[in-house]
Parts: sequence; C-alpha cells; structure tokens
Amino acid sequence: MSKYSYDDPAPKRGSKLEIWDMLSILMVLLTLCMVIYFATIFISPLSALNPFRGAVALNNPPTPTITPIQLEPTWTATPFVAVIVTETPTLLPTYTLEPSPTLLSLVTPSDTPTPTKTPKAPFTATITQIASTIIHPESGCNWQGIGGTVVDANNADMLRITIRLVGTYDGRSKNELTVSSIAPAYGKSGFEFFLGTTPINSKGNLTLQLLDQAGLPLSDEIEIDLSKDCSENLVLVRFKKKP
Repeated sequence: MSKYSYDDPAPKRGSKLEIWDMLSILMVLLTLCMVIYFATIFISPLSALNPFRGAVALNNPPTPTITPIQLEPTWTATPFVAVIVTETPTLLPTYTLEPSPTLLSLVTPSDTPTPTKTPKAPFTATITQIASTIIHPESGCNWQGIGGTVVDANNADMLRITIRLVGTYDGRSKNELTVSSIAPAYGKSGFEFFLGTTPINSKGNLTLQLLDQAGLPLSDEIEIDLSKDCSENLVLVRFKKKP
C-alpha cells in the first residue's frame, strides 16, 4: 500500500499569490500616475506640478511690444527756393570784312527809293560818257555800266568808300553797293557797276551816291543818264571831296 494518504488536505499557497498580485497592481498604478504626471508637465511646462517652471520662464523669449511711431506735435514743410543765375553774355568784337571784287546786290526793293538831298555834302561828282572799250576792249559794244574813282581835295585816291546804285534798269530794280578800290582799271580808288550786255537809252532812272561806314550820305544823289551809243556806253563818275 502506498504510504501517502489521499485524505490529507492540500498545501495552502493562496496567501503568497495574493501579495504578489497586489504589488503588481500597485506598480501598474504608480507607472500610470508617472506617465500622467510627465505628460501634464510636457503639455504645460509652467504648471504648478513642474518643480523647474522658474527656469522654463527664464528661457522663454520676451513678448515683443509694438510701439507706434508718432510725428512731432508740429511739423512745417520748408519751401524750396530755386535760385537761377543768369550770366550776361560777352559780346564778340565786330569784324569788318574785306571788300570783295564781286559786285553785290544786297536787296532788291519793290519800289525805287526816293533820292535824298544832302545839304552841304562833302563830295561833288563829275560825269562823263565814254566808250566801254577803253576799260573793256574785249567786250566791244556788248557792255554797259558805270565806273569811276573817289579822291580827296588833293586828288589823292580814297579807298573803301561805299558807293550805292539805286533805281531801275531795263525794267529791273537796282539797289547795289560797292566800295572804291575794287576796280583798279579806273585807278587806285576805282569802282564799277555792270548793267548789261546790250546798251540801252535811259534818263534819270538810276542814281549814284557816296555813303560813310554808318550808311550816312557823303554826297547828293547823282542822276545817271545812259546811252546805247557804243561811244558813250560807259558812264564815268569822279567823286571829289570839297576843300
């Protein structure tokens, strides 16, 4: 027979299992509480549960404060005054052109100027009609014009004296200027006005006058008569200053 008795009660082990279970449950609760505690501090670092909330507050950057910019109580615009400096131009010296041997027609007037009488004119004129072949032998009778000289009271030639011819010739207006000394064939103070290649008769339609540098008359208006005769197709005028 077996020495074991089946009637003996089973060993008691229930009290040891209950203690370990309780410890396990306690550890689970503690772990859960720790998780909740740290989660609360993580979500809200400044919470009263955080023992280091003072250090967290120091590390946070300061909250910026917006200060509006204000203008001064009174602001007056300063007007801008522009100063314009005007320089006075310096006039250039007047340059007197040398006379050109080419006869000039400065202005073609629509009306014939009225002859101007000059009282006490310092120059007189002597008029002679000669053949143009004396001065222009190559032209024969196919030339007509006026020429002459200007001299002082001692018959000395006067150079660069202005002579003006005005009037009409063969239906065309004339208003031309020349100066003495540009036609040396007549002398040192010679001058000349060419009129045309076909001599015509004309009486009192042209006048000749001496002018000074200011354009003022030095002689009376001298009337010029023209002839188609080949022996008289050049009108020779000699201006002489009065003593």
